[in-house]
Amino acid sequence: MPELPEVETVRRGLESQTRGFTIERVEVLRARAIASPASPAAFTAALSGTEVGAWERRGKYLMGQLSRGGRDAGTWGVHLRMTGQFLWLDAPRPPCAHTRVQLFNAAGQELRFVDTRSFGQMWWVPPGEPVESVITGLQKLGPEPFSEAFSATYLRERLRGSSRPIKNALLDQSLVAGVGNIYADESLFAAGIQPSTPSGRLSLSRLKGLHQALVEVLETSIGAGGTTFSDFRDLSGSKGNYGGVAWVYRRGGEPCRRCHTPIRRDKLGGRSSHWCPSCQH
Repeated sequence: MPELPEVETVRRGLESQTRGFTIERVEVLRARAIASPASPAAFTAALSGTEVGAWERRGKYLMGQLSRGGRDAGTWGVHLRMTGQFLWLDAPRPPCAHTRVQLFNAAGQELRFVDTRSFGQMWWVPPGEPVESVITGLQKLGPEPFSEAFSATYLRERLRGSSRPIKNALLDQSLVAGVGNIYADESLFAAGIQPSTPSGRLSLSRLKGLHQALVEVLETSIGAGGTTFSDFRDLSGSKGNYGGVAWVYRRGGEPCRRCHTPIRRDKLGGRSSHWCPSCQH
């Protein structure tokens, strides 16, 4: 599933490519891609004739501002889920089997949503309605990793007395928004913390190191255009480059890039965790 750096990469691509894009026509090829309104026809009617403005990201959610005739026309929400991706096409091209939604302008340019696993979703939030009332998953999100609200002190308070492994805690979207398996593994390596360490046992000093590591790892991945191990692509179809320099993720059995100890791959909370027994304790 795309995590914060991949979703941020898509947000930047949408901001660059579609700001000012006037949606003349919408084609919904798979109804389940539309989470709200209840019918694809209502979604199509809501977006047709609107101009796309600024794009925002909250956790792994994307939200585009819409206007019609200079007036607020609501918000277009998107969650890529596991395999969703946007593609920008300057000229018409027949849709592939996994195309779910197509949006065209008067010049024939197209923004296409492709989703192999079909878990991705879109919402239209009417003007004047709180976005969280329609895209209800936003209500459960913790602070953004780059925000002032997310700090070592915040982590200490939220994790106090917890026996939950720190890796599992980082995957909890109510603790911190946007972090998934890749960057939890990578940040724990950078901080020198074993994934199974009980969260409540980490000192403030170690939490400061983890906070710094997480922010730096996310910034590095955003700069590399995210990570592609299978499906992720940006709007031009390009892969992310972070995976080639990952310290531990998907490197089970390979030598640690720092100390040459074989990287371990363990199951933790039903998810694979990659870590170095020498560098992390």
